[in-house]
Amino acid sequence: MTERDAIAKPWGARTPFRPGEPWPDRVDIHLAGGVDPDDVQRWVRTASMLHSNGDAMDIAVVDGRIVGVRGRVEDRVNHGRLGPKDLYGWQANGSQDRLTRPLVRVDGGLVETDWDTAMDRVVTRSTQLLDERGPSSIGFYTTGQLMAEEYYTLAAIGHGAIGTNHMDGNTRLCTATAAAALKETFACDGQPGSYTDVDHADVIALFGHNMAETQTVLWMRILDRLAGPQPPRIVCVDPRDTPVAKAARDSGGVHLAPLPGTNVALMNALLHEIIANEWVDPDYLDAHTVGYAELRAQVEGCTPEWAGGICRLDPAEIRAAARVLGEAERLLSTVLQGFYQSHQASAAAVQVNNLNLVRGMLGRPGCGILQMNGQPTAQNTRECGADGDMSGFRNWANDAHVADLARHWNIDPMQIPHMAPPTHAMQMIRYCEEGSIGMLWVSGTNPAVSLPDLSRIRSIFSQDRLFLVVQDIFLSETAQLADVVLPAATWGEKTGCFTNVDRTVHLSDKAVEPPGQARPDLDIFLDYARRMDFRDRDGQPFPAWHDAESAFAAWAASTEGRPCDYTGLSHERLRAAPSGIQWPCNAEHPDGTERLYVDGRFWSAPDHCESYGRDMVTGAPLSPTEYRALNPDAKAVLKAAEYLPPHEPPGPEHPFVLITGRTIYHFHTRTKTGRAPELQAAAPRVWVECSPADAGRLGLTDGDLAEVATPRGTLHAHVRITGIRDGVLFVPFHYGYWDTPGGSAPDGGPGRAANELTATDWDPVSKQPLFKTAAASITPVEGGQR
Repeated sequence: MTERDAIAKPWGARTPFRPGEPWPDRVDIHLAGGVDPDDVQRWVRTASMLHSNGDAMDIAVVDGRIVGVRGRVEDRVNHGRLGPKDLYGWQANGSQDRLTRPLVRVDGGLVETDWDTAMDRVVTRSTQLLDERGPSSIGFYTTGQLMAEEYYTLAAIGHGAIGTNHMDGNTRLCTATAAAALKETFACDGQPGSYTDVDHADVIALFGHNMAETQTVLWMRILDRLAGPQPPRIVCVDPRDTPVAKAARDSGGVHLAPLPGTNVALMNALLHEIIANEWVDPDYLDAHTVGYAELRAQVEGCTPEWAGGICRLDPAEIRAAARVLGEAERLLSTVLQGFYQSHQASAAAVQVNNLNLVRGMLGRPGCGILQMNGQPTAQNTRECGADGDMSGFRNWANDAHVADLARHWNIDPMQIPHMAPPTHAMQMIRYCEEGSIGMLWVSGTNPAVSLPDLSRIRSIFSQDRLFLVVQDIFLSETAQLADVVLPAATWGEKTGCFTNVDRTVHLSDKAVEPPGQARPDLDIFLDYARRMDFRDRDGQPFPAWHDAESAFAAWAASTEGRPCDYTGLSHERLRAAPSGIQWPCNAEHPDGTERLYVDGRFWSAPDHCESYGRDMVTGAPLSPTEYRALNPDAKAVLKAAEYLPPHEPPGPEHPFVLITGRTIYHFHTRTKTGRAPELQAAAPRVWVECSPADAGRLGLTDGDLAEVATPRGTLHAHVRITGIRDGVLFVPFHYGYWDTPGGSAPDGGPGRAANELTATDWDPVSKQPLFKTAAASITPVEGGQR
């Protein structure tokens, strides 16, 4: 076992391996000071909670306290390795400022109370709204950090018992485009690829995906391939000069740094080159896809010279990247926020799917697509239906699917609202602003820092007419604005399942008791259901389950015959297995399924698919008739898209393009990582990155305090001069106000939250907000402290 300084060496030592060999094991561990491995009384199985990779780990317990973690060597995802947030993040569980009792608002302030009083307020308001205004007056906004059992329960309560259409997750901000892109191409969510494709690929292309900081353990796997014989070449698309970009150059691959907001133009030019050079697989295209003629016609005029002018790239660089992609024998493509948080997010991500399909690179070792997630259980949010999706990857536009889910819930199908897809998060906020949503229940997320245009969000959440319920583990910026705050248990304090991006399901067992009166989210949801006296069609309590194990059993049963088939899994099965198991796992695949679509057959049959797709420009849904005409033989769909310029281009007053993003040391709004001493010390304050040329022109030096402004607001941040491309600024989005005098907002002066600057706007298909294309300015702050 290896204990290392994961701040200074986030990826640890190399364990090189050649293509096709198993990834060598390396077990990482970190224990509290003075604790020896022999002192640990129990090791309890779990998986990572502070990123989306799904690293299996064991929690070390001494005298009822968490004292550290170690990686699990048997696991297919990480082979024992852990990243910085895995190794240090657990310390947040023991923070002295955890919420331990419910809070209610009295005379303008939050005061401690008991569970009966807090829940009575929630139930009273719910009942009043349902009686006076109906189900659409209540909305739920959840997260990508609860567990499958909790999401399924929330979906049953919201869609089934209450009948509201207003339910979404903060996964709308990070993973909605992943789901949308998969549904547009394959007519169903579910990642085609597997992490083991890294072990076989000869080219790995990362599109807007800074894997080195967002999936550190998967990046270790690539670094170990790069250090071994026959390393892969890397293609990186990112306006910043990240460790991934350096690896691309060092591997003989290509780093492309396009202007943000131009990804569709770039992808169309890459596809143009691949088709023009006949690097396509005509047999695969003919047998397994539709839409190739339309795609070829769309990209015919998209030459590298055309795209170079839009993306501000040398056409020779685009040609070089296309050649690497076009000559690959085993191509793995990954996609993340650099593509997802733009005005043509889904259109760009779909072109990555197109790239692998025209090359016939799918369903065999080394040939895969990973439309990545940003949170540990984002996949479960979608699968279980706690966002805009329907439980079990069912189709909202298919009445038979609605009836099937109603059968599992033992309710009338008409109780489940399905005249239109559920309301997405940005629209829900608008309904709160306009007053049609009178109660918003926020669980496990902090929209007062993570949503765009924060001054507007704070104004909405502060309205007297909105009853805001927040369920969290800390008094976050959002919780400070709530009418009722419910203290929740977190990772390590409850039992449930996680599913990562490559469909690996892990069971996380309870290791310690939650503090004070904090309760698992599942218990809170079920308590609400019982107090509301929800009943099924036989008059029995609904939901019918009563704990995590019975909730999982109900969830698994509801997936029978669906793409995400869990019927071969149970808590008992997962507890007995060496480690995680990939879905679909059923009687046909009792040990799980490593890759999807190995036979070129897709879940896109009109009666089976999750979605009929949308128009790539307007986002308008296709009708069942239109889809049946497009794809009668259940093939993958190649969807073409024309490039459209960003909605807010730079101008004289705001000459830069602002992008926001993540750092390796923090997760989301820093509510947990800001309380882990090593992580907080590694990145204690917000910064803004700009290029050497831009800094020199503006008279900025490293460490200067600068003001960054957009039409929405301003913030102050210290300057870092980096290899980011000219004309682009980067600000990490993690920093809010909970550890400042302001508490929930700036304390009279300029802010520090990146979302003071971002716009209320979203991709038309996935409805994911835009965090990559705001027009901005940067100016030195006179007398600003370095």
